Amino acid sequence: MSKNCCGSNNQIMILACSGGSNVGQLSNQAAVELTQEEFGKMFCLAGVGGHLSGFVQSAKDVPTLIAIDGCPVGCAKAILEHAEVPLKNHVVITDLGIEKNKDFNLKESEINAVKKAVKQLYANDAASRMSPSNANMAGGCSCGGNC
Repeated sequence: MSKNCCGSNNQIMILACSGGSNVGQLSNQAAVELTQEEFGKMFCLAGVGGHLSGFVQSAKDVPTLIAIDGCPVGCAKAILEHAEVPLKNHVVITDLGIEKNKDFNLKESEINAVKKAVKQLYANDAASRMSPSNANMAGGCSCGGNC
């Protein structure tokens, strides 16, 4: 992974669509705030889309990548697929019941809903990686914390 992509205590890369609607800007704002909260680190989706080698390689190498798309058009997902970056963690804001429009006065409640969805997705993914059936692959054990 490229230097300065994600710190040693922060191995979650967040890629936001940042599109030209409220939900695109909600994806961006949620990514900014999650970075400020040290949940993960926002990264440049445009660099991946431009097939800049360091950006693409960092996205491929990071332990956990979460893409936030504003709507079902799925620009972030499409960029990652085109760059052949595996994507397991993907949030679509309109799937959270937030309607796409051109109102750029973002609501804190909607930003918080996006952040909550991202954190829940990560928690679910982390739990599945550590389930007893995946313990050996994940480098853990299945003792339930009793070792």
